[in-house]
Amino acid sequence: MTWEPSAITVATVRRLIEEQFPRYAGLEVRALRTNGTVNAIFAVGPDLVARFPLQVDDPAQIARELHQEAVTQQAFAEISPVPCPQPRGIGTPGHGVGHAWALQTWVPGDVATPDGLADSPRFAEDLADLVLALRAVDTAGRTFGGHGRGGALTDHDDWVGECLERSEGLLDVPRLRGLWTELRETPATDRLAMSHTDLIPGNLLVRGGRLVGVIDTGGYGAADEALDLIVGLHLLEAPARTVFRGRVGAEETAWRRALAWAFEQAVGLVWYYRESLPEMSTLGRSTLRRITEEMPGR
Repeated sequence: MTWEPSAITVATVRRLIEEQFPRYAGLEVRALRTNGTVNAIFAVGPDLVARFPLQVDDPAQIARELHQEAVTQQAFAEISPVPCPQPRGIGTPGHGVGHAWALQTWVPGDVATPDGLADSPRFAEDLADLVLALRAVDTAGRTFGGHGRGGALTDHDDWVGECLERSEGLLDVPRLRGLWTELRETPATDRLAMSHTDLIPGNLLVRGGRLVGVIDTGGYGAADEALDLIVGLHLLEAPARTVFRGRVGAEETAWRRALAWAFEQAVGLVWYYRESLPEMSTLGRSTLRRITEEMPGR
C-alpha cells in the first residue's frame, strides 16, 4: 500500500501522540515539507518529529524495520561528531494509520544544497571528519547487507543501463555510458567500513557555514569504505573536493570507486525525479558534472 502524505493529517498525528505518548500530549503538531520520498514527517513541539512510512506493503515488516532502525540510530548517535536523530519510541497503528511509525528527536539546521557551501574548505573538513568518525568504529565482523550500494559495482549494471535508456534526450548518454563502462571495472575491495550509506545533501544539515547535523541514519552499517565518499561529489566543487579527499586519505582506487557509487546514484536521480522532485533531478545533474570533471578527457 502506498500512502499519500495528505492522507495522514495533523489531527491524526495529534491523536496518536495523545494516546500513545501522553507525556508529549498538548505539544504543537505541524506537517513538514521535505525533499524526502520515504516518510511523511510532522514536527511535535520544538524537539521531536514523527515519521510515517509512505510505502507500506507489509505492516509487520515495517514494524520490524522501525525497531531495528531505532537501534541503529542510537548506535550512530553515540559516535557521530554532529547531532543526529535519537529514537523516542515506536508508535502503533490507529486512527486510519495501518502501520507502525517512529517518534524521534528533531535536529535543527538547514538542509544542505549541492552548491550552498561547495567552495568552502571548512565545510569540506567537516564532511571529512564525519566520514573519519564513522570509519573509526570497528566493523566487529559485520558484513555488507547484500542489497543497495556498497557491495559490488557490477551488481548495478542493469539499473544503470535502465537509467541511461530513460535519460535519452536528458543527458549525454553515449558519454555517460562510456564513463560507467570504465568506472564499473574499478577493482573491488575487501575493506569494509562503518558507513552512513546515503550521504546525500538532503541528509545533511548546515548552519553558519558548518555541518551541524546528519539525519536518516537508519542505514548505518558496514559497506565499501568508498561509499560515504560520495558526499564530496554531491556537495563540493573541485578545490574543496581536494581538501575533502586529502583529509579522508582516499587513494586513487578508493576514490574511483566513490566516483562509481556517486554515478550509480546520480544517473537515476535525473530522470526519476524530473517531474516529481526537480531539486533531486538537479542534484543528479550537478553530481554527474563533478564526476566528469574528475575524469578529464573521458
